This record gives sequence, structure tokens and C-alpha cells, in this order.
Amino acid sequence: MQFGTIYPENCIETLKRMDDELIDMTITSPPYDDLREYKGFVLPINEIARLLFEKTKPGGVVIWVVGDRTLNGNESLSSFRQAITFQESGFNVHDTMIYAKNNPIPSDCGKRYRQCFEYMFCFSKGQPKTFNPITQLIKQEKAFKSFRITKVGRNDLAHDHVAPKERKLDNIFFYDECNCEKVLDYSESEIFYYNVGTSSSRDKVAFNHPAIFPEKLVEDQISTWTNKGDLVYDCFMGSGTTAKVAHLLERRWIGSEVSSEYVDIATQRIDPYLSRSSYPQIG
Repeated sequence: MQFGTIYPENCIETLKRMDDELIDMTITSPPYDDLREYKGFVLPINEIARLLFEKTKPGGVVIWVVGDRTLNGNESLSSFRQAITFQESGFNVHDTMIYAKNNPIPSDCGKRYRQCFEYMFCFSKGQPKTFNPITQLIKQEKAFKSFRITKVGRNDLAHDHVAPKERKLDNIFFYDECNCEKVLDYSESEIFYYNVGTSSSRDKVAFNHPAIFPEKLVEDQISTWTNKGDLVYDCFMGSGTTAKVAHLLERRWIGSEVSSEYVDIATQRIDPYLSRSSYPQIG
């Protein structure tokens, strides 16, 4: 395989040519439930899950961003079916994160509340070998007291006796669609906000694709589960967000994209970054 390449083909074909246990991390959002136009692609989830397990290194992870369609008042639950498929293929369901949108599209959902989130499943091949958590400094003079009851009583966990100086952020990731100027700020709150939509990237060519990743989402996930030099794969490269972010974070990357139109969009987007000799930080 050639690193730094988007293969213009079905990801099944790319995965079949890969050596086993090659990938450190996959991050992708599959074309799910016909919620976007993906050039007629049908998702062979069983084969993809099986091949990803074969090609992922022990300790590697797959970040699978997915949502569900509601048709005639009935949610598809495709996200859960896919999670079970990955589990049956050998992966652990290591973490279930929520990609929540602070200001969802103001559409009328009938007799339902507005849909404002997607799932981000972390499937791991065994225990993850890398975990670089995003943390938040806290002002805590006293040790936390747990309400959990153990065999010897309450407040007897190890951390009940230590006043922490920082803590990991929650696994609900909030995004701000309206406040385009707001950036990640860990000092204000446990809840942190990203830009999405047309403010999620400075690369305007990316918006010729119908559904792009927020760059900050991809940056945080890649930074959490990999180290510099690791290999990141995207089965559905789309507008090229994974490739761009992986390159700027000094990770190797490979992508697959069945649509030649989307390959062109991604190539136009990432070529200026690939030609640079340095690795600028994502802004």
C-alpha cells in the first residue's frame, strides 16, 4: 500500500490488498440509511467489519460515526446493528461517545424532539494500546466522595482520598453550529464546542461534498487514539478531512473513496497541505 493515497475504489478492495494488522486507527462515517446522496453505494457492513478486524493491529481502534434514519415514525437502529456486527467480528465496543450538535437544523420533527446527535463508537481490537485523553484543569481542594457502595462500604475507592488537579472530559462531544467564532475552551465548562457546517473548515472546496466531518472532531479522535507516525485509515474518505488532519498531526494515512467526484474534491482540498514541508497546527 502507498501511504498518503486515496484509492478510488470500494473500501473492500483496498482492505483486501492490505497486509494483516497494518492499521493503527480507522476513523470514518459510513453512508448510512440513505440520509445523504452517496452515489448509490450500498454498505456491506459484515464484510467491512470482518476486514477491518483483520487489518487492524492489536490495540488498534475504529472510530465509527453513525446516525439513524426515522421512517414513518420508526427509527432504523442501524447504528446499534452495526455496533453488534463489529462486536461479533471480534472487536470490543470500547466506548460509545455522543457527537452532539448544540444547534441542530431547525426542522419540524413531528411528534418527536429535534434530532441533534450521532453516535461515535470506539471499537477496539483488544485493549487500546494508545490513549491520550483530553483533560481539563479543575479547582478541587477536597477529594471527591463516591456514592458507590463497595464490599467494605461507601467512599472507599482509591480516588476518594485524592484531590485531583485535572480530569478527562466527558464522552458527550458538543458542537456549536451558530457561534462560528467560538473555539475549543476547556476553562469555561465541562462542555466544549466545535464549529460544524460551513464553519468547520477553511477549505471551501470541501463543501461540494454533502456531509463533511468537523475537522476538530477528527483532530481530537486521532490525537486521542494514536501517536505520531501511526497509520490512520478512512474507508469513506469523502471530502478528505481525515487525510488532511492526519497529515497535519504527522500521522501516516490511507483512504478509500468509491466516488470519483469525491476523490477529486478531496484531492483538491489536501494537495496544498501535502506540498508543504512543515506540519502546521490545525486552526
